[in-house]
Amino acid sequence: MSIIFAAPGKYIQGRGELRHLSDHIAKLGKKALVIASPLGIERIQTAMAGADCSACMLHFVSFEGECSMTEINRMQNIYAAEGCDIVVGAGGGKVMDTAKATACFLKAPCVIVPTAVSSDAPCSALSVIYHDDGSLDQRLALPKSPDIVLVDSELIAHAPVRLLVAGMGDAFSTYFEARACHASASDNIHGGKSSLTAQGIARMCYDVLLADGLKAKLAVENQLCTQAVENIIEANTLLSGIGFESGGKGAAHSIGDGLNTISQCKKKMHGEKVAFGSLVQLMLENASCSELAEAYGFCKEIGLPITLEQLGITEDIPACIEQIAAVATQPEKSTYNMPFPVSTASVRDAIAAADAYGKTL
Repeated sequence: MSIIFAAPGKYIQGRGELRHLSDHIAKLGKKALVIASPLGIERIQTAMAGADCSACMLHFVSFEGECSMTEINRMQNIYAAEGCDIVVGAGGGKVMDTAKATACFLKAPCVIVPTAVSSDAPCSALSVIYHDDGSLDQRLALPKSPDIVLVDSELIAHAPVRLLVAGMGDAFSTYFEARACHASASDNIHGGKSSLTAQGIARMCYDVLLADGLKAKLAVENQLCTQAVENIIEANTLLSGIGFESGGKGAAHSIGDGLNTISQCKKKMHGEKVAFGSLVQLMLENASCSELAEAYGFCKEIGLPITLEQLGITEDIPACIEQIAAVATQPEKSTYNMPFPVSTASVRDAIAAADAYGKTL
């Protein structure tokens, strides 16, 4: 039995840290290919106005909208043509995944600069790659986590508040899933057992969400960067990223996968779906009344969905529940990391129970 713990080489967070990007990455190389969306480039260059970038030159290139092998190959060609020796992904999930995969194929240093903290992807050793038509190609397991993750807190505080809340929804699942994997002695995504460190980080993530989630949401609604915002950024990014990757996944993310197949909730964000998946997992576990009250209370307080209706599911509800449960119990799903037997029927009933409980609040 092996214990495996994974984490980025260095994590940097603070107000205005983008202005120091060149200095922070200079030990990795002398010219960075910076991948970002057109809007992302504008936001980043505004935040970096007047910064000294002499330590490491930055070559910006626009991301064309899909993390596909076509786009990854294009980035590799630009990297070679421009004489770059570092890859930086600055933006959301698909930008980050493109950068991580590009760096992997080039065997180059990888730096991640999230422009929102809507998920725990920045620290992970994983890229989700799609075909050019948007259909899933592969989940590429990377040999290592990013060399540096840099988060400019001020940039995050000026992003839409829904992104911060969705990130809290993703982070919300970390403790419950890591706890389940530890109880069942299941492997984490690196094929090892979780460490005491990973379990402690996962619990800390949950505690920070409960303590500072609402305060951070209210601050970001007013574009303020308070200590609560700093704490939630760290929870959404570092604590959840390490907690899920080294602690393991349970039923919550598999329920999220099922929700992804329902057309009525296509516009909902990953973290919003996973948050409801966490409530379903608690129902599967027959969690105590006090734990349910705490979990549902947190989600309701910060605006995460606690019913199927809040996820957009208002028609053909029994059929939707059946479909979600069927997807969540496919053979490869992390639902089977729960410390007790599960079935499509038990997951189906837990979804309906989670929805019914939410309707009472």
